[in-house]
Amino acid sequence: MVFIVSPEIADEALESKINGVSQFITGRNGVIDSVEQWGKKKLAYPLKHFLEGNYVLARFKLSPARCKELEANLKISEEILRHLLIKVGG
Repeated sequence: MVFIVSPEIADEALESKINGVSQFITGRNGVIDSVEQWGKKKLAYPLKHFLEGNYVLARFKLSPARCKELEANLKISEEILRHLLIKVGG
């Protein structure tokens, strides 16, 4: 999953947001393989009036039903501008 966090968020708050997503996954019997912060990058087009965002890549294993729950949680978060969750492998 890749998600883009608001560029206005402080570094400590960014860490806390990433930890919150990680805890959400592990709290629902998920396993996190890796979390990579790609840093602040320019967006291809404005998202919620922002021209850049903090990109984060998270690789994890989670049941499909829990993935829907995770996506619903990400959609209601104001700091997360966009996310993309894809299934890797078969």
